[in-house]
Amino acid sequence: MTRVPAPGYPDATAYPDASWTPEDTAAPTAEDFARRRQVRPADPVATMGVRAVVNKMGLLRLAPGRHEQELKRDIEMVRRNFGGLRQVTVVNPKGGAGKTVAILLLAMTFGQKRGGYVLAWDNNETQGTLGMRAQQDFHSRTVRDMLRDLGQFQGAHGRVGDLSQYVRSQGEGMFDVLASDESATGGEMLTAAAFAEIREVVSRFYKLIFVDTGNNVRAQNWQASMDATDQLVVTMSARNDSAETAARMLDHLEQSGRQRLVRQAVTVVSMPPSRKEIDLPAIQEHFAARTRAVLLAPYERLIDSGEPIRYGGLSSATRDAWLKIAAAVAEGL
Repeated sequence: MTRVPAPGYPDATAYPDASWTPEDTAAPTAEDFARRRQVRPADPVATMGVRAVVNKMGLLRLAPGRHEQELKRDIEMVRRNFGGLRQVTVVNPKGGAGKTVAILLLAMTFGQKRGGYVLAWDNNETQGTLGMRAQQDFHSRTVRDMLRDLGQFQGAHGRVGDLSQYVRSQGEGMFDVLASDESATGGEMLTAAAFAEIREVVSRFYKLIFVDTGNNVRAQNWQASMDATDQLVVTMSARNDSAETAARMLDHLEQSGRQRLVRQAVTVVSMPPSRKEIDLPAIQEHFAARTRAVLLAPYERLIDSGEPIRYGGLSSATRDAWLKIAAAVAEGL
């Protein structure tokens, strides 16, 4: 009996060309099948500002403005795959140079735009302030407690849930904090071996580690953090004394064979509430000649208060500026 195809449908056994046979071409692959789904991406549409309001009214379809395009490019840079664990180390031997604030705001920005698996670690040799500026958790343990209990993480032991006894979750910030010893007198200075042991443990649970540093460039744990650094961030206030201390530190790093670390560094200059008596052009010129990028962080009253920092409490100008800084950091990872 001859089979008759249904109306409107070709015979499934028929070929488009009567002279064509299956042997004429190679058999299709799964890649050929998947390629048919590769269509031209939709034109971008504004989702911010007046352009977004006009789009919602349905009158026009406006493309994103320059500011929104820059934000999207920065977010894409922060979200890129780094191909493994990366360590960002923030340095300036002078106190009050904005290291701890930079650690928190970078960790917050990567946590918000990229997701979890981000750790901010206070690697001060003695007392540090990262734990004080961060949000508090159900415990007050520090790196000293973790160092004492490292045995439970040896070999295949230790799970991420066990680590939560030592790191402090930052809630909306989407990152964790490993605080330094918060006693000014207790305990001995951390050694290079102690830094390496702690890093080996935390590297099992985090993809991105931000390391705060102390003010003693000769300390063993300071030097060990340099050796493990993938991206250096140099912070300073827009003051000559803060900038000169950072410049001398770069001299030290170059003299110790870390020229590439210096050349690839990102410099962050924090602005004061008033621009009176600052020498910003000279600072920018010097560090632009020595590091990969120089970026400005605007003054933020919330940061200047000394209180714990919440991402949602920051101004939009501060969040945008630190997203730009984070993108520059991510470019080097």
